Amino acid sequence: MKITDEQYEKIRKLMPTQHGNVKIDNRTVINALLYICENGCKWRRLPSEFGNWHVIYKRYERLVKNGIISNLFKELAQQGILEITGEEVLCLDSTTIKVHPNAHGALKKMVNNPSENQ
Repeated sequence: MKITDEQYEKIRKLMPTQHGNVKIDNRTVINALLYICENGCKWRRLPSEFGNWHVIYKRYERLVKNGIISNLFKELAQQGILEITGEEVLCLDSTTIKVHPNAHGALKKMVNNPSENQ
């Protein structure tokens, strides 16, 4: 999903004013953030069409610290530009789901089985 110029005009007031030698405009930063949210990719895997990933990340970091990101996504949802249905988090790792050693193909010990000696 990408935000068009017309859609950006509706939310322009929420973004900070850019000063100085800025190579990546606010609309491109928003589009890059939407790309990462939609595809779940790492920052380093951000396509080059958005510019340097590190610059986008630093801008995102500043926007989060200033509370702009949450207001931005609320406004995108209110304007009908972005549909947010709810938050869902799913996390799986080895500390959450324990697996018995036999479940992943470990060989059984056949030596010194006390029940066989009787």
